[in-house]
Amino acid sequence: MLSFLMEATMALLLDLFLSFAKIGAFTFGGGYAMLALLDHTCVEKKKWLTSDEFSDLTVIAESTPGPIAINCSTYAGYKKAGLPGAIAATLGMVLPSFLILLLVSMFFENILAYPIVAKAFRGIRVAVSLLILQAGFKMAKKMLKNTKTKVSSLLFLLFFFAVSLSLSLFDLHLSTIWLFLAAGTAGFFLYGLPGKEGVK
Repeated sequence: MLSFLMEATMALLLDLFLSFAKIGAFTFGGGYAMLALLDHTCVEKKKWLTSDEFSDLTVIAESTPGPIAINCSTYAGYKKAGLPGAIAATLGMVLPSFLILLLVSMFFENILAYPIVAKAFRGIRVAVSLLILQAGFKMAKKMLKNTKTKVSSLLFLLFFFAVSLSLSLFDLHLSTIWLFLAAGTAGFFLYGLPGKEGVK
């Protein structure tokens, strides 16, 4: 019985490591670009997290120190297998990028100096932007699906989308801290007051 449990634990740890290593190895553009793959792996495919847990996790991971993708993988691993799971998931997320950067630094003094590589990265930037937009739309869709106040939530999303778009188009410099504070305050009044969703 003990050996069976150990084998099951090792299989789970290996699954965590390989699943997050796949995400870490084949996603360009940083943590936000990884959100779509993280959602697909942790919520849809492996069922390690629920949709609500993943949505809350992205907010917490963004609010805590460290890259968002690593924070997400650490939490998912801890939820499934405690501290060993957190270590396995985090190593899986970090190790591929570390090894790739190590190889690049060993063999190429300035990889972007090669015209072919520079052009390839220009194309990759487009894909990264689409991955980030996909993750945002999926989170917004789930938020609207899981709430009773759909009209208020839609207006809430559209307002902050308009603000973010205006900041980008007109190159306005506003700290993201103020956006987080404003969104948190609006969310409190929208969902947290008595009579609103989730408050009895």
